[in-house]
Amino acid sequence: MPNDGQAPSSLNQSLLCVQQLRKVREKGGHRFELHVPSLMIRSGEFIAFVGASGCGKSTLLDMLGLVMRPTSAEVFTLHLAHRLESYHIMELSEDALADIRRSEIGYVLQTGGLLPFLTVQENLLLPCRLNGMVNMEPEIHMLIERLGIGDQLTKKPQFLSCGQRQRVAIARALVHHPSLVLADEPTAAVDKPAAIDIRDTFKALTQQMGVTLCMVTHDESLVADVVDRTFIFDVNKLSLYETYGLCHERD
Repeated sequence: MPNDGQAPSSLNQSLLCVQQLRKVREKGGHRFELHVPSLMIRSGEFIAFVGASGCGKSTLLDMLGLVMRPTSAEVFTLHLAHRLESYHIMELSEDALADIRRSEIGYVLQTGGLLPFLTVQENLLLPCRLNGMVNMEPEIHMLIERLGIGDQLTKKPQFLSCGQRQRVAIARALVHHPSLVLADEPTAAVDKPAAIDIRDTFKALTQQMGVTLCMVTHDESLVADVVDRTFIFDVNKLSLYETYGLCHERD
C-alpha cells in the first residue's frame, strides 16, 4: 500500500529494498529455493546479476519486475520519488502490480521480446499508447538516432538481425521513461564487439534518462568495469531433489 506520509528525501534514498526474500519452485518432484538476504538498489544505478544457467537470475528478475511473487519476504518495497509514494509489494493486488509494471518498468528479454505482428515503429509506440502518453515524437526520435535503428522502422521483427532486435527492444523499454529497466541476457545472441557496443549504448541512455538498469548476464567480464555493483549467485545441491541458491553482493 502507498505510504502517503513519506518525505520526499527518504524516498530518494533507494528505488528497491529487499530483505530476506525467498522463492520456492517445485516441478516434477524437484525443489529449488532462491534466497536473497539483502538487496537495495538506488535510483540511477547500473546493477549486474551474474551467474550460470539455472542459478535463479531470471527468477529474481521476474520478481523485481513484479511478474512473479516471492514465496515470502520480510521487506519488498518500491520507492517512487516522482510519485512521492512507497509501495509494499507483498501487499499489492494484481491490478496494482500490473499498473506499476506498465508505467514504471521496462523489460528487455534475451530474444528481444518484440511483438512479431507489429512493425518496429508500432512496437516502439506501444508502451506510450498503453500509458496514454502523447507527443512522444522527440523522445522516440532521440532513441532511434542513438540506437541506430532509423532505417528499420517499417520492418517486422523477423526481418531484423539479432543485434537490431535488441536495439529496438532497448528503445521500447526506455521510451515511456520507466523508473527501472530489467534486461535478461540482452547481449547473449550477439558477438562480443556487438555486445560491448549494446552494453555501452544501453548504459549511456539509462544514465542520460536517470533510469535504473539491472542486467542479468553469465559473462561477468562484459560488465565488470562498467556496473556500479555486482550480485552473484551461489548454488548448492542439497540432495538429488533439492537445490538452494543464494544471491549476494560481490565484495
